[in-house]
Amino acid sequence: MSVHYQRHGEVGVISIANPPVNALSQAVRRGLLDALQAGIADQQAQALVVMAEGRTFIAGADIREFGKSPQAPLLPDVISQLEACPKPLVASLHGTALGGGMEVALGCHYRVALASTRVGLPEVKLGLLPGAGGTQRLPRLTGVANALDIITSGRFVEATEAHAIGILDAISDAATPLEAGLTAARAVLAGEQTTRITGQLPAPDADPQVMAAMRAQLESSVPELFSPFRIVEAIDACTQAASLEEGLRQERALFLACMDSPQRAGLIHLFFAARNPHLVPGVENAALFTQLALIGEHPLFDTLQQAAQRAGITLTPTADANTELCLLAPGVDASTCPGQAVTLALRPLTAPISAAIDAAIDKDIDEHIDTDLPSASLSLVLAEHGAFHELVNHHASALDQQRAALTLKALRASVVVTRSPGVLSTLHDAAAQAPAQGTQTALEQASLDLAQQGACYRESDIDLLSVEALGYPRHSGGAHRQATLAQPASDTSSTTARNAHS
Repeated sequence: MSVHYQRHGEVGVISIANPPVNALSQAVRRGLLDALQAGIADQQAQALVVMAEGRTFIAGADIREFGKSPQAPLLPDVISQLEACPKPLVASLHGTALGGGMEVALGCHYRVALASTRVGLPEVKLGLLPGAGGTQRLPRLTGVANALDIITSGRFVEATEAHAIGILDAISDAATPLEAGLTAARAVLAGEQTTRITGQLPAPDADPQVMAAMRAQLESSVPELFSPFRIVEAIDACTQAASLEEGLRQERALFLACMDSPQRAGLIHLFFAARNPHLVPGVENAALFTQLALIGEHPLFDTLQQAAQRAGITLTPTADANTELCLLAPGVDASTCPGQAVTLALRPLTAPISAAIDAAIDKDIDEHIDTDLPSASLSLVLAEHGAFHELVNHHASALDQQRAALTLKALRASVVVTRSPGVLSTLHDAAAQAPAQGTQTALEQASLDLAQQGACYRESDIDLLSVEALGYPRHSGGAHRQATLAQPASDTSSTTARNAHS
């Protein structure tokens, strides 16, 4: 069951159980309303608590519903009914309360959180604005300046700051959200704590100077983006509207304008592109390498060392008969790796394929001929910017590449898996050779060529690398996506057909 209701003495508890992150699916939204009605009808429940099971409160919308027609009940209607609850309604938060999850909390009458909780409205990162009252309720609690900062940045707010600026009513030292919620609800019933119905609070005073300063900041930092400016308009509407209902109507109109924006589509495309770029299609049940040798010196090795113990991976500075994966710093000879180990050579983005990689490939080819063992050579192209490096398969099995990718991920190194000759260096070289005004065009053309050559497992991997590592405009969704949108339909179909046979 996604949501259930149970009474604890004089307090009714509405508990959400939709793992892994208690996303606001249609079933959860419907379950919240059903449980709310059960709590209201329960004559022995004098106050209600909304909480979530597992490792977090509601972490946002259900990504499985992205791009689909919304199904009733819509989140704004759910939150309006929560806010209208005739009994004191406490939100007990832990983990993260993000996006729609934070908006649910804002619709409750009292908010208590465990000390490690973080809250936020990160919709701007998907080209949207909070569309279920976030731009109307948050300013009533925090004031205009704080609301503008939090919503236009999409940043996560730690519990101590959230309490200081009025989002939270209390921080609890309880061990569980259930204990924190029950304690807060009983304090409310005893008159020790006071509830606030957010929508009934007065709207903050208009602050033209703060609004002008935020617009100037956005014009300077992100003039090309659509949704941050709509957020400013929505918060301005909060200060100007005659009622909460009027402000909510204006927020909804601005939300729908963001939904129709091409930027929203591009940013959501990248959101999905970043979810599993380390997976090699068709490989299942791959296990980590647990015996690694880090040969030579490189700053990345320090990062890997920090995560190794928690990941259950043994790292050594030299290879031996137990070594499963050899990581070679740039310039290190591949002959230092024993024959049974998979060879992974680190490669700076601007460097050509090194002698170490060539030697590794030659070594693997020789071993394959002599022993009939699978070949095994990879390179890790190191991005100079962004969170993702590229794990290129030069002469390895798909299973070995997948095992290496999973191992690096466990060591806190994010990777995109590709095939030889690789994506990142090709894109970098194309951009470097283009005139200053033609960089984006060069990246787009190179993206089409790479997809046709079969260098990527997913075309979205090209988009991810072009944005994260090479600075292609994020809101466009990436170089390959933009190039494909610009192609005539017949060209797009032929490219797709070629990819299907690569």
